[in-house]
Amino acid sequence: MNETTPEQKGSPKTEIANRQSRFSEAFKEFICKDWQPYDPNLPKPIAGAVNAAKHRQQLSEMFPGERLIVPAGHLQVRNNDCDYRFRPHSAFTWLTGLGTDREPNAVLVMEPSAGGHDANLYFHPRVPRTDEEFYADSTYGEMWVGQRESLEEMSALGAINTMDISDLEMNLRQAASTTPTRILREASPELADRVDQWRGRGDKEDAEFETALSELRFIKDDFEVAQLVEACEATAVGFEAVVKEFPNAVKNGRGERWVEGVFGLHARHRGNAVGYDTIAASGDHANTLHWIVNDGDLKDGDLLLMDAGVELDSLYTADVTRTMPVNGKFTDAQRKVYDAVYEAQSAGIEAARAGADFLDVHYAAVSVIARKLEEWGILPVSAEEALSPEGGQWRRWMVHSTSHHLGLDVHDCAAARREVYRQGKLEPGMVITVEPGIYFKSTDLMVPEELRGIGVRIEDDILITDGAARILSDQLPRSSKDVEDWMAGLLN
Repeated sequence: MNETTPEQKGSPKTEIANRQSRFSEAFKEFICKDWQPYDPNLPKPIAGAVNAAKHRQQLSEMFPGERLIVPAGHLQVRNNDCDYRFRPHSAFTWLTGLGTDREPNAVLVMEPSAGGHDANLYFHPRVPRTDEEFYADSTYGEMWVGQRESLEEMSALGAINTMDISDLEMNLRQAASTTPTRILREASPELADRVDQWRGRGDKEDAEFETALSELRFIKDDFEVAQLVEACEATAVGFEAVVKEFPNAVKNGRGERWVEGVFGLHARHRGNAVGYDTIAASGDHANTLHWIVNDGDLKDGDLLLMDAGVELDSLYTADVTRTMPVNGKFTDAQRKVYDAVYEAQSAGIEAARAGADFLDVHYAAVSVIARKLEEWGILPVSAEEALSPEGGQWRRWMVHSTSHHLGLDVHDCAAARREVYRQGKLEPGMVITVEPGIYFKSTDLMVPEELRGIGVRIEDDILITDGAARILSDQLPRSSKDVEDWMAGLLN
């Protein structure tokens, strides 16, 4: 990676004395000459721009007469002057349609107006090539990060009015003390602190604003559902590629990393990135719920629990788990556990209907698991007692919940109120996961020896409809027989 130069106009990078360099006047004059003019044609709007305008209208109707501020967020330092890859805050993307790595330090401001709100996107536009930023700024310079959009080009891309970020503070100060203002604080705490000074009060209303921005995303529209289907399709391609690479993953050692890398390749090729750190858990590692170290070997005869999802350029992500025998065939003990989880997942999907409680899905799935644990002589009490509020013993072998909302975030709508999330009702247009599991750690002496070290989870993304739930991730097989048949075709 190339080093940055410290003379970066407007750059947040820290100067490092032993890496300073100076630009001669001759160079400054020379670097600006003989460049092809920028394309005068404006780009077409991005796919999510029309949808984003509808989302802004929904938000506008909730907060009439109030100024609403939603920052994209900022670059975060990884080490020294290297940043993590930027991803905008999901609320910013939902309201602007801007995905991938657009747009660090940008801010959406919805100004109250007679018709509701006027939306303005503040960002740092492209500067002329005569400006030192062009060649010296590693945050915005064209030489460093590529050609940026002008105000007119960004306006065309997002189908939204754009303004220079340098005007943000001046415009926000205007009528700050008399215009009710809300800001999404977590996206830019620094800006939120300045807004507090200008408006002369604290952040109680901001917490309500964050909650509203989460709850508005519960119901997915047709565009969002189509994006989630596409994310699931891309994820299935990644899973298929991983299975084809099982022999190499076994042969080369450290196979969990091989699996992670293969899936990551397809995630970057088919989308923006992985939607979350891939879990590639072989053998007993599958019994660690969020195993992302991924440094273990894949062994013939073991299972691989893979929890992974492709995030598209729009930032909508899939979230899928499959548990697969490395050699393509389940042992009798593995099949016993797998089929129990499959039965539990099927019960959960069947319970996922409009009008049902969100937790009905969980109860349907864990009821199956508790009965299986009782049948196998593992539960110390009856399934009925374990499922009672005073019980819960079954949770030793499935400590997590069965479902969560899915969308722009893998755990979408996370700031929503408990009474409308976990204690709420399922409605048509909601997309949730159904992901029960059974986890028998190798060190668990309450488990029969032949089952120790087996961990199984099956997870799919489902759309709540007016009837039976629609499985968006049905490109991948679910039953043990179908998994074996699918793998046989890929491994052979």
